[in-house]
Amino acid sequence: MAIERIVDTSDHEDDEIEQIIEISLRPGTFDEYIGQDRLKKNLKLAIEAAKMRGEPLDHILLNGPPGLGKTTMATVIANEMGKSIRVTSGPAIEKAGDLASILTNLQDGDILFIDEIHRLGRTVEEVLYSAMEDYKLDIMIGKGPAARSVRLDLPKFTVIGATTRAGALAAPLRDRFGHIYRLEFYETDEISRIIMRAANILGSKIDEASAASLSTRARLTPRIANRLLKRVRDYADVNGDGIIDAVITKKALELLEIDELGLDPGDRNLLTHMIDNYGSEPVGLNTLAALTGDEATTIEDFYEPYLLQIGFIERTPRGRRATLKAYKHIGKIPKEPTA
Repeated sequence: MAIERIVDTSDHEDDEIEQIIEISLRPGTFDEYIGQDRLKKNLKLAIEAAKMRGEPLDHILLNGPPGLGKTTMATVIANEMGKSIRVTSGPAIEKAGDLASILTNLQDGDILFIDEIHRLGRTVEEVLYSAMEDYKLDIMIGKGPAARSVRLDLPKFTVIGATTRAGALAAPLRDRFGHIYRLEFYETDEISRIIMRAANILGSKIDEASAASLSTRARLTPRIANRLLKRVRDYADVNGDGIIDAVITKKALELLEIDELGLDPGDRNLLTHMIDNYGSEPVGLNTLAALTGDEATTIEDFYEPYLLQIGFIERTPRGRRATLKAYKHIGKIPKEPTA
């Protein structure tokens, strides 16, 4: 049975009101966007140059772990360019006709944001190649011997693709992006500033010490930071006077079972299985998935990036292995190697 995690970086919300709040927390300009300074510097230059020439931006590929702000950055780029943005995702574009419908409804300079672009189908990719490179759309009319190809002119638009797996992109598609950037994990002080900003938007009072405490548990990821803030706000509203202070923050995090490094029961369960069953020996991804009851992709996309970042697991040619830092954090003693 799948367990919903407070540190899940997927962007699905069941509550419609929660979705509205999530959108309102997104910054709209580079000045409001906290962190990713190197990326912002490069994008500001590209946007200024494009505006000076009166041209659309070169196509942009944003990659990195979930929750770091790829969708938000695409929205900021559109706002800074003063253009409209059309948002879709790779799995949603099932046929070439779906893509053709989207492309023909764009205006000059518009932004087409494709989330999970690595999941586009091969036939859709083939149509996208000429659209990105030549602003032409090749479509087939009719079937059988009477079928003919028609080439349509498209407006000059910009594709912003987002992916958590840049290596899964086909080389011809990747080569058509003029800008390729990776979003990095945030610093704790940046996460703290994001929490303070979000609390202000939500109308919640939080002191700097509590924001700093939450920032160390947000796995260096803004989306998780915002979700933690909302859950602590819930606790403060029900069990306090709505003010988020050190005591409320501590009790709420204890209830959520999130420790000082941001590890939840799922993370600790993963590390415990690795240590108890394999010790210092590496374990394969599929075996680890069977042990924990999670999907292999869940481990690879949601657990691993942060655990690798903080040095709790390492990848070897033979599989994943828990490090001494993980042993210490979990409270286990490394076994002596057998002769």
